[in-house]
Amino acid sequence: EMPVSDYEAACLPELLPLYYRRLFPFSQYYRWLSYGGGELTKNYFQNREFSFTLKDDIYVRYQSFSNQNELEKEIQKVIPYKIDIGAVYSHRPNQHNTVKSGTFQALEKELVFDIDMTDYDDVRRCCSSADICSKCWTLMTIAIHIIDRALRAEDFGFRHLLWVYSGRRGVHCWVCDEAARKLSVAARSAVAEYLTLVKGGEETVKKVQLSDPVHPFIKESLAVVRRYFVEYALVGQDLMGSRESVDKVLALVPDDILYLLQAENSVQRWEQLNSTIQDKQASSKKSYYTEEEIMLQYCYPRLDVNVSKGVNHLLKSPFSVHPKTGRISVPIDLKELDKFNPFDVPTISLICEELDRPRRAEKEEDKVRESDPDREEQRKVRDYKRTSLGKYVKLFDQFVEEMERSQKGELLKRSDLQKDF
Repeated sequence: EMPVSDYEAACLPELLPLYYRRLFPFSQYYRWLSYGGGELTKNYFQNREFSFTLKDDIYVRYQSFSNQNELEKEIQKVIPYKIDIGAVYSHRPNQHNTVKSGTFQALEKELVFDIDMTDYDDVRRCCSSADICSKCWTLMTIAIHIIDRALRAEDFGFRHLLWVYSGRRGVHCWVCDEAARKLSVAARSAVAEYLTLVKGGEETVKKVQLSDPVHPFIKESLAVVRRYFVEYALVGQDLMGSRESVDKVLALVPDDILYLLQAENSVQRWEQLNSTIQDKQASSKKSYYTEEEIMLQYCYPRLDVNVSKGVNHLLKSPFSVHPKTGRISVPIDLKELDKFNPFDVPTISLICEELDRPRRAEKEEDKVRESDPDREEQRKVRDYKRTSLGKYVKLFDQFVEEMERSQKGELLKRSDLQKDF
């Protein structure tokens, strides 16, 4: 029989308790946010702010928990429609009212990036506002390639990046390296500015200006855009397909380049425009980066800089459910990035239904096991593995494990250094 994955928002109150009881990966989640729990991160989890959006848009901030068990019990009790993660504070957020005014401060948080498809509305023709399709999703693929490369490369040298699908129309990146978590507001702003090329609001027509010589970071980013440009922009979006869309492109071309539109389709028109620019460049002393600027304006990632700047900014948690689409906010496998399809991401209705499918052999086992509390943890593991959520939890698990391994390595290095002195 066909799985009924059609999601109805009205079912959320029935599905969420099941999801939080049997599918939400609390143990990996706790391991992630406690960062090894050594001396350096002793109160990390306890001092972390969580905020919950409850049914009927009731919003509660400054929630915090002593351990995994406490977090689990509270989430299973209040059934949040949405979970946000905030900063690690100087004191426990749930006691912030008892702390002397001015001393309660956000100390650390992952460096985060939020890329939302609505910020591309002036350059995508297939969809607008909250809608997305496989045609414009390429913009997110390009964005992840570019931002991920820059954050890992010698530009910044970070290693532990968790990319997460927001559940609807965007992606989030959590940079979890110790150095990233300790960055000041000024440093976060500097990183976000460094990564920003598309500038200006709606009234700004030309949003990308390149100057000589082109910075290596921009060259690297252009190489990514070029890989996708023909297929995405010229074919998929038909960038120069209509008079109106051609005019939008020509508005970005300097006045001293006269361009006559003769070709049949977007691809040919684009080639023709480029050869016109090349001819102009050859006969003039100055450099024209018109082609590159247009490509970047149409394809380069558009970051919500405010999300990255603040240490105390809250961001939607991985494995939260998007109430509108029912899709789970899942980690994205960068090895399979070009194959990632947001419409394949499981909905809460699908995974809860997969959980309910009969499994007779296990029914018998469960009777035997009910008396043993340790079995509860084992059953949970078995539960998500039986659903489409399994592969995403596994990805998350690998991410956390890799981070713990490198932390152990760092600690060993530090203790060896101390031995030498």
